[in-house]
Amino acid sequence: MAERIQSFEEFWPFYVREHSHPMNRALHFVGSTGALMCLGGFAMTGNPLLLAGAPLVGYGCAWFGHFVIEKNRPASFSYPLWSFRADWKMYAYIWMRRMAAEVERAHALAAAEQEKISNGTSHHAHAPA
Repeated sequence: MAERIQSFEEFWPFYVREHSHPMNRALHFVGSTGALMCLGGFAMTGNPLLLAGAPLVGYGCAWFGHFVIEKNRPASFSYPLWSFRADWKMYAYIWMRRMAAEVERAHALAAAEQEKISNGTSHHAHAPA
């Protein structure tokens, strides 16, 4: 069994690899934007349906991306707070057009770690418990 991730800095590359497919990231972006719009609508109108709709829109789009596109389990199931934080970091990286490069970097880090494990020089796996 893999050891549990201990910090956000350790979690982030794992989270990024779980969002490798551009369509999954696009669905996350759409869901997060929709959630923000729901919150803004609630702030302007006081309509509680908009407040209730924010997590439904946000997580609905994201989870569709995981189950249908990426075919993996959302990180929010095992690491809900770090996943929420990472969602917004990814949202910012998408706005800045840095997310594709971040995906490449996260995969390179995983490959380097796997190489160390294969060579017997590392005993630390970066995977969720």
